[in-house]
Amino acid sequence: MPLSELAPEEDRAPRRGRRKEARPGELLDAALDLFVEKGFAATRAEEVAARAGVSKGTLFLYFPSKEELFKAVVRENISGRFAEWEEEFKSFEGSTADMVRYCMRVWWERIGSTPASGITKLIISEARNFPDIAAFYQQEVIRPANQLIRRILQRGVERGEFRPLDIEYAVFSIVAPMVFLIMTKHSLGACVPQEYPLDPQRYIDAQLETLLQGLCVRPAAGGRP
Repeated sequence: MPLSELAPEEDRAPRRGRRKEARPGELLDAALDLFVEKGFAATRAEEVAARAGVSKGTLFLYFPSKEELFKAVVRENISGRFAEWEEEFKSFEGSTADMVRYCMRVWWERIGSTPASGITKLIISEARNFPDIAAFYQQEVIRPANQLIRRILQRGVERGEFRPLDIEYAVFSIVAPMVFLIMTKHSLGACVPQEYPLDPQRYIDAQLETLLQGLCVRPAAGGRP
């Protein structure tokens, strides 16, 4: 159950009528915005509470520390989606190339194009200074994401759709372009020439074309394998 549904009934009144309390979902929304805007180190608990319109004491009733608040934000917006994605891929009936296309496009739609993608930039920027939250992100996001991509690639190899691959490293061929897209989005496009702003859909389609042309099995010259 999403954390936004855990609030008591009295907290579910229209927002204007209840400024002394806030349900967890409002606190998580405020925390996500601030973590993305300011980073982990610079975000203060009282700022999150103020943006949600409650006291710091109310915030700590739900989340006893900034670290626990950050973990809840990650679970609500990113890692909590893996069960849903697992079910989608289990029931996927198309080719593995289509599954890779679906994976990258849906990731952008559900995570990359939303404020939640800023969490990745935060982790890249601050992991060295906050090893505990980096380890948490590794366990909750990076590891399950890589496992899911690994299974997709393995499916393609086993079905004869992809050539034999070094699966462990081929995973990064899918992950790296998406990380670049996130960093471009949240770093004011520093890596992209100003004369042509990066269009996310065109970028993903171009990456898919390059990636899949390198993965798909092609008949050898003369029709021999």
